Amino acid sequence: MALIKIELPDGSTNEVESGVTPYDVALTIGEGLARQSIAARFEGDLIDLTSPLEGSGRLALITQNSPEALEIVRHSCAHLMAQAVKEIYGNEVQVTIGPVIKDGFYYDFYSESKKFVPEDFPVIEAKMAELAKADLAVRREEMSRSDASELFHGLGEDYKVELIEDLDVETVSLYRQGDFVDLCRGPHVPRTGLLKVFKLTSLAGAYWRGDEKNAMLQRVYATAFQNKKELKAHLHRLEEARKRDHRKLGKELDLFSFSEEAGGGLVLWHPKGAMLRTIIEDFERKEHLKRGYEIVVGPQILKTELWKMSGHYDNYRENMYFTEVDEQGYGIKPMNCLAHMLIYKSKPRSYRNLPVRYFELGTVHRHEKSGVLHGLLRVRGFTQDDAHIICRPDQIDAEVKNIMGFVQDVAGIFGFDYVMELSTRPEKSIGSDADWEQATHALQGALEGSGQPYTLNEGDGAFYGPKIDVKLKDALDREWQCATIQCDFTLPERFDLTYVGADGEKHRPVMLHRVIVGSIERFVGVLIEHYAGSFPLWLSPVQAVVLNVTDSQADYAQQVFEQLREADVRVELDIRNEKLGFKIREAQMAKIPYMLVIGDREMESQTVAPRFRDGKSLETMSVADFIGTVRAESAACK
Repeated sequence: MALIKIELPDGSTNEVESGVTPYDVALTIGEGLARQSIAARFEGDLIDLTSPLEGSGRLALITQNSPEALEIVRHSCAHLMAQAVKEIYGNEVQVTIGPVIKDGFYYDFYSESKKFVPEDFPVIEAKMAELAKADLAVRREEMSRSDASELFHGLGEDYKVELIEDLDVETVSLYRQGDFVDLCRGPHVPRTGLLKVFKLTSLAGAYWRGDEKNAMLQRVYATAFQNKKELKAHLHRLEEARKRDHRKLGKELDLFSFSEEAGGGLVLWHPKGAMLRTIIEDFERKEHLKRGYEIVVGPQILKTELWKMSGHYDNYRENMYFTEVDEQGYGIKPMNCLAHMLIYKSKPRSYRNLPVRYFELGTVHRHEKSGVLHGLLRVRGFTQDDAHIICRPDQIDAEVKNIMGFVQDVAGIFGFDYVMELSTRPEKSIGSDADWEQATHALQGALEGSGQPYTLNEGDGAFYGPKIDVKLKDALDREWQCATIQCDFTLPERFDLTYVGADGEKHRPVMLHRVIVGSIERFVGVLIEHYAGSFPLWLSPVQAVVLNVTDSQADYAQQVFEQLREADVRVELDIRNEKLGFKIREAQMAKIPYMLVIGDREMESQTVAPRFRDGKSLETMSVADFIGTVRAESAACK
């Protein structure tokens, strides 16, 4: 038997026989390490603990406490859940795919007769626990694609057969545990006994392969952890997230609604919701104007030829809506950049005029599949705080840094932390390699020059240029994609944008596409969940409500209401013939920051008695003093 050299993370080298497994190597170090190990990394690749080592190389054991372990445990739990479902429901259910996702995993099942409900969760979990307790060995097998297809065909697993037949490989890998077998690259834990802490969490529908023309599958979401304490903390976060769900709070706070009569993904803004977005939009206009942006407005539809020129027709057509006017084709805009370029082209430009910063609260429409629509977070019609900066190449660095500073300011005002991500050229794209390289280096240089930490997201840029994506972190530490900065050398070329340089010759500018909060709809949804509906005073659609104790104070309550409204305080009046406690509870449920109670004493002294929504009370004060309090508190928040 040939000998191979295995280098361990501490730099030591073991000489072992070819064909030994990482588990065998772990045993030579100690039985405790072998028991704790669940997988390994050999020459940088993740492998099973039982994979034979055929050549020399570097080996790192992955123990139950390793950072990489949780993803492997969750992947293995997805198989465990699928095995449990098959043992309970048999051929009534077919298995499809079960990947790991952030905070857990899911498995998609197909069945014509079985409809999963949350009441099924305890039954499935009990079967999973039974299979885990059995401590079944998890074994990897490799076989030819044709043999694997025949195997799953015999098991009645049509979706697995389809997956196998679409693979461009000669052999595939399978994993067996007990009587269950699944198609998978792995790696997995060596035995089911290592899977102890898991929980099924929710259900959803999902089209097979994300195509609405395909069958609807049932997606069972779940999670797994290394210990019960971590699971308990996670379940608490999920419960808190359910309480903060913007769809639930949006209805309770009377902010917005959706109607099938109007169409899916189209928001109906109620008065309070419309006020909330108006406050945000007014804030946006002010912040942009003081940073040197000019406000512009483009049309909702533009000729199809323009969308062909820009590359949207070839690269983004499936996300667009089209119409015809006087036998002329038009595209309903999914983005605002084309109109902004036409405004730039409306007259000659000098290098002295640059940069030009155009800002538009532009309403756009995108064709989203019905299966991905999700409250305000994924809609078909929305408004972006969209801007396009047309500048000289030597101005890119300063402009990108200015945008990042803008993002930082806005995140601080709304109380968000954030992380940044640099996304590079996707497979489907336009423009030359040289332009993409220059644009990517420009964004990367600005990030590194500002000392801003970032991660690299290969192949996820826009089709016309690389981008910096900003992900806001909310009160539950969840990440939300909002701001983006895109560097584009290609569209200025296609639309023949020019400026006259210091040499008197025409030169090509660069265009930066950017949003700060992104979609106003999405941002409102994020804000609702971030604040749990209890908006800070400056952002609250209703800042105060005036409440009378009895009918005898109704006239004075009306006077107070009118004084506040004239002072631009967003106020409501509640002089219904109801008990004060009832009216206070309603105001608290509506999450109104201040309740102004008017009794006989307040009426006689021409004052108000402010009460916070959390139940705390302020000292009695004059209406003028309360107006001053509102102004001071609002100013401090922005």
